[in-house]
Amino acid sequence: MYSTTDFRKGLKIEIDGKAYLIVENQFVSPGKGSAFNRTKLKDLQTGNVIERTFKSGEKVNKPDLDERKMQFMYKDGEGFNFMDQSSYESISLTNQQVGDSSVYMQEGIVVSVLYYNGNPISLELPNFVELTVVETEPGIKGDTVSGGGKPAKLETGAVVQVPFHINEGEKIKVDTRDNSYIEKVK
Repeated sequence: MYSTTDFRKGLKIEIDGKAYLIVENQFVSPGKGSAFNRTKLKDLQTGNVIERTFKSGEKVNKPDLDERKMQFMYKDGEGFNFMDQSSYESISLTNQQVGDSSVYMQEGIVVSVLYYNGNPISLELPNFVELTVVETEPGIKGDTVSGGGKPAKLETGAVVQVPFHINEGEKIKVDTRDNSYIEKVK
């Protein structure tokens, strides 16, 4: 069990049979009355964020979470199919479970799948992926490396802003956390 003294950003806790991630935690000690923790919690299954206040010293459960490395195999009508890297077991995640991460799903990518009570609930992409630009406006002579950008469609369907000197067929590195261009891959 966790006490409110253990609360910090990024801690995973269980409340009322649901797993939550602490997004924000603030310890409040008013002049009158007892101290408390004001938190923002993200539901790990639905992604909804709620606010909740805990009295100082209150205890919450540790969730039964397990993180497994899985390789993306293919997408079909049911959802996204993955293979466990250690047991070679195959699982399928729905479009809702994959969420916005679907725009970075390319065959062979290794992701972390989060299990709660033995059931897969969400996945986490690697921070950086390398993808090929399939559609963008051609660069014009005189455009500089810095200062502005243009949209580029990538092989997975994701659209990111890239510098003017990037052309179709080139491979770029993208940060999956904020959907931003990092660098051109040599």
